[in-house]
Amino acid sequence: MARTAQAPAPAIAPEPKAPDFIAWHVSNRGDKAFWTKVGAAWFHRDRKGLSLQLEVVPINGRIVLRTPLDDEGKEGQPGA
Repeated sequence: MARTAQAPAPAIAPEPKAPDFIAWHVSNRGDKAFWTKVGAAWFHRDRKGLSLQLEVVPINGRIVLRTPLDDEGKEGQPGA
């Protein structure tokens, strides 16, 4: 029996999907809170869970997931 040839994978990869949430490390509380962007999260296809990708793992404070802002490039405190 002869094998059927499969078409090679396309050379152009699909564009990555924009994250549904931005992960922020928040240290301290209140007016002295300091927010640092540490990763992003995407909904699963069935929207029953999230995939979280962290660039760094903080050892203290907390991680907050927030929807991206239009001016995502702007670092700083996105809100409480």
